Amino acid sequence: MASPRSKPLYVVRNSVIHGKGVFARALIRRGTRIIEYRGMRSTIEAELKKDVLDPENPHHTFLFELSDGSAIEAGIRGNSARWINHGCRPNCEAIEEDGRVFIHAKRTIQPGEELTYDYQLTVPGRVSARTKKLYACACGAKTCRGTMLVDAPR
Repeated sequence: MASPRSKPLYVVRNSVIHGKGVFARALIRRGTRIIEYRGMRSTIEAELKKDVLDPENPHHTFLFELSDGSAIEAGIRGNSARWINHGCRPNCEAIEEDGRVFIHAKRTIQPGEELTYDYQLTVPGRVSARTKKLYACACGAKTCRGTMLVDAPR
């Protein structure tokens, strides 16, 4: 991980996947801790009861659910990690450690390459074709499952 005084390993800019994205500024070796996913802490229940941040795109979220039922809402006090897009064949992974989430490189990432991780989103109830479309994936991978939902058929 970059020291606090050095430049970060990444840069945020427009993405062909979706909106903004996070891109490697330099070569990032496999296993490198790149960034912590930060934001306001809450519970998943409280976050799901809130009004959506963007009524024009109600299924877009910066919410990260933790294993203990708590959540990080990166739309509030979040950092650049919130701009890392979903990928069905990701080069990063989110690792939870003591209630914190860190994004690590799954493989060596080349300068200029967009950082992605599999969001593995879940929704309550039955997952219909319509629901899958609401969470459509645009990662462009040959093995793209077409949705960011975890239980979608591959």
